[in-house]
Amino acid sequence: MTAPVLLIVDDEPELLKLLDEYFGQHGFRVLTAADAGAARTVLAGEEPQAAVLDVHLPDEDGLSLARWMRVRHPRVGIVMLSTAAETIDRIVGLEVGADDYVAKPFEPRELLARVKGLLRRTSQPVQGSQTAPAPTTAAAAPPAATGHITFGTCTLDTEQRRLFSAAGADIEITAAEFDLMLLFVRNPNRPLNRDQIMERAHHRSWDVFDRSIDLRVMRLRRKVERNPEKPEFIKTVRGVGYVYVPAGSR
Repeated sequence: MTAPVLLIVDDEPELLKLLDEYFGQHGFRVLTAADAGAARTVLAGEEPQAAVLDVHLPDEDGLSLARWMRVRHPRVGIVMLSTAAETIDRIVGLEVGADDYVAKPFEPRELLARVKGLLRRTSQPVQGSQTAPAPTTAAAAPPAATGHITFGTCTLDTEQRRLFSAAGADIEITAAEFDLMLLFVRNPNRPLNRDQIMERAHHRSWDVFDRSIDLRVMRLRRKVERNPEKPEFIKTVRGVGYVYVPAGSR
């Protein structure tokens, strides 16, 4: 089996060396960079499956690098590193398209678990049709996600993990956004609280200060709703969380 390729970008030499060795011991082929410029050079020659980006870099912040990567390398899973107190960095990181974040200081095995979880979600397709989606109008989504599923105004390809507009245009989504859509599709018209969403879609616990679910829902609404300010498909359930209401079931 080919070793997964991981890019680690951090300006702390000791941490970079430690993570290089640690992930190498756990079956990864590691690419390293001490700043955003070096990371761009690495990415010009090879695309990894996942990247770990420190928020604070000497030449360009990791959030800017993550935003650039999401456009130029949309299939790369991104984990951001930030200090525990920098809640705003986590929020902005998720807004620019990061899939997960880990607060410094951290245990290497925690980061390893997050990266492995991200790779599992991005590399394991759901069984379904392989044909390209045609432009479609809204229709009720089935409870089990297979093939091409209507999601809001769009079409979700569960095998290729891609989202298409009604006109057939490819809409950029992150691994975390795909996982969230799949959870909604599998639980239509069923209110889900934030604990359920975090545990079942993102495989970690949620706390009262964690806004990542709300931010991902906001990003999805911008992509699949006719009017994100008045959502028809991903509705807020006050005091609970969110519910996915497929077209045709309202």
